[in-house]
Amino acid sequence: MSYLGVGVSPGNVPVYHGSNVKVIDSRVKVAELVLRCVICVLGILAAVLIGTDTQVREIFTIRKKAKFTDMKALVFLVIANGLAAAYSLVQVLRCVLSMIRGTVLFSKPLAWAIFSGDQVMAYLSLSAVAASAQSAVFAKLGQPELQWMKTCTLYEKFCNQVGEGVASAVLASLSMVVLSAISAFSLFRLYGDSKGKSSGGW
Repeated sequence: MSYLGVGVSPGNVPVYHGSNVKVIDSRVKVAELVLRCVICVLGILAAVLIGTDTQVREIFTIRKKAKFTDMKALVFLVIANGLAAAYSLVQVLRCVLSMIRGTVLFSKPLAWAIFSGDQVMAYLSLSAVAASAQSAVFAKLGQPELQWMKTCTLYEKFCNQVGEGVASAVLASLSMVVLSAISAFSLFRLYGDSKGKSSGGW
């Protein structure tokens, strides 16, 4: 009998078939490759939209230029998305080479390295998005209790482009969360395979 690609012996001992492992691994690789490409594109898009965003307003004969460096949260977001895009690009190359060679991920140290890197990037992206979203709310709505004015009423174009960049960053961070789950599956599957093989030997 077999269920979800796992053979079951009469003694209810799971036996893992190498062909099924390769099928699962190939599907995981495709999903991973797509997600990493999406993260790379969205990360670059978010960094470019925010990093190149400027607007000049003249207030009482004083010219004031709004740029992303005026808000530390936006600087953090640009750096985080740049790092996420660069990291994803490196991982995309790794995935492509692995698919070309037709190799299956059986190295636990490499799986741990990928899992740890994905976790760090996911937390970094989420924290950057959370910080920038809070700053964006203050810029959009202000804070009357602290006498903080609505900045976006003065720099509407700047705020709109920042909003587009933050939206791209949100999608990239959510993709990183899903990718972290996939890398966790790839890692702990190796331990499941080892247990299945050791159990099948008794």
